[in-house]
Amino acid sequence: MKFEFTRTAIPGLVVVAPQTGRDERGTFSEQYKASEFRKGGIKDVFVQENRSVSRKGVLRGLHFQRPPRAQAKLVRCGHGRVWDVAVDLRRGSRTYGKWFGLELSRENNLMLYIPEGFAHGFCALTDRAEVIYMCSKEYAPASDSGVRWDDPRLAVKWPVKKPKISPKDAALPFLKKGTGCFFPGAGQESAE
Repeated sequence: MKFEFTRTAIPGLVVVAPQTGRDERGTFSEQYKASEFRKGGIKDVFVQENRSVSRKGVLRGLHFQRPPRAQAKLVRCGHGRVWDVAVDLRRGSRTYGKWFGLELSRENNLMLYIPEGFAHGFCALTDRAEVIYMCSKEYAPASDSGVRWDDPRLAVKWPVKKPKISPKDAALPFLKKGTGCFFPGAGQESAE
């Protein structure tokens, strides 16, 4: 089956739409196929898959892993709906500090490819929302980091006024001017 790869205004971020077959039995789609992703410009090898189930109004993020354990992610929603966000934290990037968001759902079957150098977060829009994402590197607690979901410098437009946040996420730092050193640079985009 084929995939459609749509570049966003932020270099490196790609919306992926898998082709879905439908008949009287239901639906079928390939969610990942290395050869097709390589043709689409995504060359990462994914080594870990995570699953998160959240209640409506839960916001998780904005998370990333610092180099050398930085992760690229391929994010999809297996059940319900989420507002998914990626923020460019690559030093020297012309879109540093800019964010991109879109709704991922079981119905629209869209995925978001997020290269290394981005923070990622999502907010559950339905009573039960399941997010499944593959990572290019395994989780490394010593490299775990993030920035505040409500950072005024980022000004992410979340669809929930008072989200439910974990104590860990509430304690994340704000992005300060000159802290683009989270990632070495904008030349890492593997989807360009």
